Amino acid sequence: MFTPRATPSSGRRQPSRVAGRKSLSGTPSGLLFSPRRTSLAARSTPTRANHANAESVHYDVQTFGSSLPVKVMEALTMAEADDLISVKVDESGWAWMVCGNLLIIWKICQTVVAKLCVCKELQLAPSEYEYTADLVTISSPGPLETAPVQSISVLTVGAEGRARYWASLAHEGNHAEADLELGDLCNFVVAVRGGSFVVSSCRNHLLRVSTDPSGRLGFRALQQGQGVLSGIGRRVSSLFGMLAPPPNDTLHSVLWASEAGCLYSLTSSKVCRWEVGDSSEQQTLSWESRCSLDENIADAIWGSESNYEEMKEGVNVSYLDMKLSPSGLVVLAAAWHSQDIPCIAYFCLATLQDVGASVSDHVVVEVTKHTTPFQSEEALRTTRLVVPNPGATAFLYTQELVFACSTGTVRGGPPDERISFSAPGDGLRGGGCCGNLPIFFSQTNGLVAVVARQAVSILPETMEDSLCSSMAAAPEMSMETPNRTEAVAHEDKTKMLKDAFLRFCRSDLIGSQVLVDELFPAEGAGEGEEGAELDEVVTRIDLDLVDDYPASDPRWAESVPEESGGFPLTSLIILHQLEDKMKAHTCFMDFLLQVGLLQRLGQVTLRGGPMATRLLLCEHAEKLQAAMVLKTQHGKHGELVNAAVSGALRKNGAAVPPSLTPADVFFREVSQISLVFECLLEEEERRLKENPVASVQWAETVLTVNNILKDMLQAAGQYRETKASMYRVSDVDSEPEYIPWTASGGVREVITRQHEVVLRSVYPQADSELRGALCEQLVGLLDLYLGGYVAQLASLQLRTGGRPAAAQQERYNALELEYGQRRSELIAPLLDLGQYQWVAALSEKFCDFDMLVQMCEQTDNQSRLQHYMTKFSDQNFADFVFRWYMEKGKRGKLLSQPSAHHPQLASFLQSHQHLSWLHHIHVHDYQSAHETLSSQATGETRYFSKKKTLLALSKLTALASDMDQTQLSRHLEDIVEQERFLLHQETLPEQLLEDKNLDRQTMPLLTPHGLITLYISEDNRISNEDDFKKALDLLEYINEEEAVDIETLKREIFARALKKDDWCSWEGSDDPLEPARDSVFVKILLKLIQEGVSLQAYLPDVKELLDSEQLAAFNSKPYFEYVLRVNYEHYLQSQI
Repeated sequence: MFTPRATPSSGRRQPSRVAGRKSLSGTPSGLLFSPRRTSLAARSTPTRANHANAESVHYDVQTFGSSLPVKVMEALTMAEADDLISVKVDESGWAWMVCGNLLIIWKICQTVVAKLCVCKELQLAPSEYEYTADLVTISSPGPLETAPVQSISVLTVGAEGRARYWASLAHEGNHAEADLELGDLCNFVVAVRGGSFVVSSCRNHLLRVSTDPSGRLGFRALQQGQGVLSGIGRRVSSLFGMLAPPPNDTLHSVLWASEAGCLYSLTSSKVCRWEVGDSSEQQTLSWESRCSLDENIADAIWGSESNYEEMKEGVNVSYLDMKLSPSGLVVLAAAWHSQDIPCIAYFCLATLQDVGASVSDHVVVEVTKHTTPFQSEEALRTTRLVVPNPGATAFLYTQELVFACSTGTVRGGPPDERISFSAPGDGLRGGGCCGNLPIFFSQTNGLVAVVARQAVSILPETMEDSLCSSMAAAPEMSMETPNRTEAVAHEDKTKMLKDAFLRFCRSDLIGSQVLVDELFPAEGAGEGEEGAELDEVVTRIDLDLVDDYPASDPRWAESVPEESGGFPLTSLIILHQLEDKMKAHTCFMDFLLQVGLLQRLGQVTLRGGPMATRLLLCEHAEKLQAAMVLKTQHGKHGELVNAAVSGALRKNGAAVPPSLTPADVFFREVSQISLVFECLLEEEERRLKENPVASVQWAETVLTVNNILKDMLQAAGQYRETKASMYRVSDVDSEPEYIPWTASGGVREVITRQHEVVLRSVYPQADSELRGALCEQLVGLLDLYLGGYVAQLASLQLRTGGRPAAAQQERYNALELEYGQRRSELIAPLLDLGQYQWVAALSEKFCDFDMLVQMCEQTDNQSRLQHYMTKFSDQNFADFVFRWYMEKGKRGKLLSQPSAHHPQLASFLQSHQHLSWLHHIHVHDYQSAHETLSSQATGETRYFSKKKTLLALSKLTALASDMDQTQLSRHLEDIVEQERFLLHQETLPEQLLEDKNLDRQTMPLLTPHGLITLYISEDNRISNEDDFKKALDLLEYINEEEAVDIETLKREIFARALKKDDWCSWEGSDDPLEPARDSVFVKILLKLIQEGVSLQAYLPDVKELLDSEQLAAFNSKPYFEYVLRVNYEHYLQSQI
C-alpha cells in the first residue's frame, strides 16, 4: 500500500477543462520520426528539435512527423500570450488546433516534405466562450487514415451550442449551422457511425447530430434506458438504481469505440454504454460507479491505515478522464482526504472490464506516484490521460509535464517517470495517440512522441533474449544509405526482418524502419519475385511465432531444433505459452503496419489455391484462439481430448519424446490445430459404439464433442470479426477468393458428419431435454458452417482475383448454388423434426426463404409470414412467397394476401395476368380487371372456350367498373364483335364436329379461314344456306396477315353452294327460275337481298364463277350456264 507522499506543486495557468477522448480507428503506417537533435529555442513558434530532458531516464522525447504546416506555425506566431491554444491528435493521423476562433486541421505527414501534406484553415462560429479541441471532430465514410480530403467532414460546436458543419474539408467556405438545445455548456463532440455525431454538455445531456440529404443539421436526444428494464415506472426503477442522474452529475469523458460500435460516457456517478447503429442507438449499460469504484480507490491508497474505516468517510474522489485499452476502460481519478495536512491529491488508474451486461467486479486500481497538493477540483481536471496500445503504459499530462506510469494490468514495463515541459516558453497544448504512441503538442517543439528507451521490449519476458540469439548468424547491415550491389540470401532476409522486428519491440522505430527499407525498398514494391519473397519471409516469421518451441521448459531441451524460429517461450504452462504467442503475433502485426509492410503484402499459396498473405496471418491468430479454447477443454475433458490429440499426432506422423506428453507436442504446433477435429469425431464414434444407449457416457460424449467443435470455431470466427481492422488494407480488388480455414473442405466435412451423427444416431434415442441441448449445439455448428459460405461469397463480390469478369461471375454463381443446396440440406431435417425455433434462427440469419415459408405453412402461422415479408422487404421476400404459392398451386392463399401487401402482389401479378384480374376484383379495381381480361382475351389464340370465358368476364367487369358511358360503350362494342365471331365456331354442326373429332369445350380456337373451310367442306354433309351464309360473313374477319385472297375464297363459297343442288335436272323446264328457288345458291341470294347487300357489287363475276375449279365439271353443260345466268340476271334486276 502507498502512504501519503509530498511532492512539489506545479503551477497551472491554463483554465480548467474537462477531459477529452481519442479515436479508436486504425493507425497509419510508416510514420516518420526525426532523429535531429538541436537546442530548444525559447520562443512560441515550434522548432523541430529533439526534446532533451536531463531527468528522463527511461523515456526519450522525439519529434513526430515532419515539420508543422506553415499555417500552424503562423497561427502560433500571431497568437497573443493569453490566447488559449488547444490541440488534439487522432489515431488516424489527423490533428487539429484551436486558437481563438481559428481552427486548423492537418494530416500528420509521413514524409519530410511538409508542404505536400493536407492542411486546412476554418473559421469557427462566434462564441462568448473559448473553443477547445474537444469541441471539434472529423468524420468520413471510410477509414480516416486513407480518406481523401474531399470525403472528410468537420463538426464544431461552441460552448453555447452553436454548431457549424463542413460537409467536405476541401470546401472551407461551405458550411451549415444550427443551434443545439443542450441546456448548458457543451464539452465534447465525437464522431460515431452513419456520418453522425454525439454532442454532450457538462451536465450530461447528450444529443445525436446528423445531416439530412440537403446538408442541414438535425439533432435529437440520445436514447436512454433502452435495455431490458426500459419502460418500467419510476417507483420500480428505483429498485434497480435506474433513477435519472442527479442534477449536479458532471460529464467527464465521452469515448467512441469504433471497432465495437459502442459509445461510453463517464460521469460523476456512473459509466454508461450505448450500442450505436447508423441511425439509432440503444443504451446497454448504466453502471453506478460511485460506491464500488470509490471504495476500490480509497482502499488502494489508505487501506493499510489502522483507522481506515474511520478515514474513508472523509475520502473524496474526482473522475478526470477515461480511455479504452485492450484490458478495458481505464479511468483516471484523483483522490484526497479533506482532513490530511497537507492535503495531497493522489492520481489513480482504475481499469474496468466491460463484460456486456455490467462491469466486472474485478477492478484493477493502480496508484501512480504522481501526486499534487490539493487546491481545487477544477485544478485537478487539467490532468488528462493518454493510453496507447497495447495498454500497459499510461501517460498523464498537464500543461507542464507528462507522467508515464503502468496501468497495472500487465507485468513489466519501464518504471514511472516524470517528463517536464516547463522550460520558458514551452508547455503542452494537447495530445493523443498515433501509431500506438503517445503524442503531445509542445509549444516549442510541435508534435513530440514519448518513446520508451531501447532497454525495454514489448515482447513477453525472455523471448527478447532468445530472439537476439537467433540474430547471431545474420549479416551486418549498414544503417546508412545501403549499397545493394549484392543480393541478400532469403534465409538472411528472414533473420534480418526478425532483427527489424526486435528493434521495433524495443521502440527503436527509426532503426527498424531503416532496416526494413534496406531489405525491401518501396520502389517496385509487391512486384515480381521481390513481392513474393516479402510474402514468404513475413509468413515464415509469423509461422515461427505460432509454432514456436517452449525452450525454457527443461523437458524440451533435447527436442528444440538447432535452427528454431528464435522465439522460445518462457512459460511452462501450455495455456500461458499460447497467450504469449498471441502477444508476440499482435506485436508482429503492429510492426508490419508501422513500417509499411502490411499494405505491400500480396498472396501465398495455401491448401492448393492462392490466399491473401494478410488473411493467412489472421488465420494464424485464429488458430491460436482455437488452441486456447481446446486447451481449456483439455482441463475439463482430459481423456477425450488426449485421445483426439494422440490420434492427430499419429495422422501427422509426429513422434512424442519420452519426456513430453502428446498435449505438449500437439499444442506446440498450433498451425496444425485443425487435425484434431476429425480425430474428435473418430473418438466420438468409437465411444458411441462401445457404450450402451442408456449410459450417461453415451450422450455426454456427443455433447462434449459438440461443445469443443463449436467453441473452437466460434473463438476463431470472433477473432476474425473483432480484429478485422488489424488485417485490413485499403485495396483488396486484386486479392483472390477467401476461404477461411474454418470453412475449408476438411472442417465442412467434419460438421456435416457431426450433423448426421446428432440427427440420425443420437436424436431419436434422446429425451426432450437432451434433444433441446443437441439442437442448440448443432445450430451453433451450422451457423459457423453457413457463415463460412457467406464470407467466401463476400470475398468474390469484393475481389476479382485477376480473372475475367465472366469467369468471376460463373464462379460466384456456382458457389451460390452450392451454398443454397447445402443450406437447405442441413436445415430441412430440423424442420422435419419440428424444431421451428432453430429453423427460424438459421433461416432468418442466412436468408433461406424456402425454409421460412415451409415453416410458416406447416405451423399455419400467417402472421409470422407477414412479419417476414416486412422484415425482408428489401430482399423481395414477398415475391418469393408469391412464386412459392404459384409453384405449389396454392392460388387461394396467393390471392388472399393482407391489404398491406397488395401493392407488392399487384406488381408480382403483372407477369401473371391469368391471375392478376382476380386480385383486381378482390380489391374492387374492376376497370383494371376488365383491361387485364380484355388483354388476355385478345391474346388468347389457342382455346375457343377460354377465349369465350375471358370475353364474358371482361364484359362483366366492364359493366361493374366506374368507366364513363362513352368509354364503356366502346369497350362493350369491341367485346360483342369478338363474341359474334366466336358464335360462328360455337354453331358448327354437331355432325361436322363429330366427324372431325372436335369437342366444343376443348377444341382449339379456329381462324376465320379455318371456319370457312369447315362450313363449306364436303365433310359438312348437311350444310345448307345458313352454313354458306356464315362462311360469307366470316370473310370480313379475315385480315391481311392471313395472306388469303378474299375474292377467290368468295367464288369458292358460291361455287360449293351451287354444287349442293343438281341444276341439270331442271333441263326442259319452261321456267328456269322456278325450280332454282329451292336451291342453296338462290336462298343465299335472297338472304343477301334481305340484308340489303348490293348483289351487283357483292357477287363474283358470273364468267369467273363458271371458270372456277370447283365448277369444272359443269363446263360441258350449257344448260347449267344458261340457268345460272338467268338467275344472276333476274336477281340483279330485282334490286334495280
